[in-house]
Amino acid sequence: MPADTALQEPSGPRTRELLPGRPPWVAMYHSVDDCTDDPYNVTVTPDRLREQLRWLRSRGLRGVSVAELLDARSQGADRGLVGLTFDDGYGDFVENALPLLRHYECSATVFVLSGRLGGENAWDEEGPRKPLLTAQGIRQAAAAGMEIGSHGLMHVDLTRLDEEALHAEIRRSKAQLEEITGRTVHGFCYPYGHVDAATAQAVRRAGYRYGCAISPGPLTSVYAMPRVFVGQRDTFWRLELKRRVHRVRRRAWRIGEDAR
Repeated sequence: MPADTALQEPSGPRTRELLPGRPPWVAMYHSVDDCTDDPYNVTVTPDRLREQLRWLRSRGLRGVSVAELLDARSQGADRGLVGLTFDDGYGDFVENALPLLRHYECSATVFVLSGRLGGENAWDEEGPRKPLLTAQGIRQAAAAGMEIGSHGLMHVDLTRLDEEALHAEIRRSKAQLEEITGRTVHGFCYPYGHVDAATAQAVRRAGYRYGCAISPGPLTSVYAMPRVFVGQRDTFWRLELKRRVHRVRRRAWRIGEDAR
């Protein structure tokens, strides 16, 4: 089935299975840098990321962007592929993660906050200040084969916003990133992983092909995809355990007018 057909909006309100089987395995990263001060556990060192990518390749797996993963899945060609995502658009992605991804012939999706370009992670009140990607850094990542997705404008809980503010976070961020990269932005990532039916529908109607959450429960769909957190403590055996547990826990996903 062509990817464009598989990812089109449903024609009516009836819930239907979009893609057969359980949701694909998608890893969720954040910052790739020194971990000496990391109260929110959002950082992996470059050495740890190198070990994790080496583990993937040793298992016959390859990390790819979410868009590439969904395209391959819609054609029945996703065997051996896992999704790699990096939330918040930290500036260290270009310096520390990108060279490793290219060395291991992997790609990834970087979810960027278009309202904080060149800024810092001010939402992490207790953590160290970390610089975020500039427009030039985003273009550099895109030119290296990485997918650029939206994380909204400012990293706020979208489920608490009124309609106007929600529209700005979802639609304006998409337009801004498309202007920076010159490419269509297909993916959205919900800040803090918080998503409800109305927010998932807003992402769908804004023209995104998919949305990434964390553990969306009954909302699980291509617009609320579950992901597996990967951190500094995840050595080979922990990654293998997480991969096996994912196969058991994640039910088949469905999508309909009500995003359930």
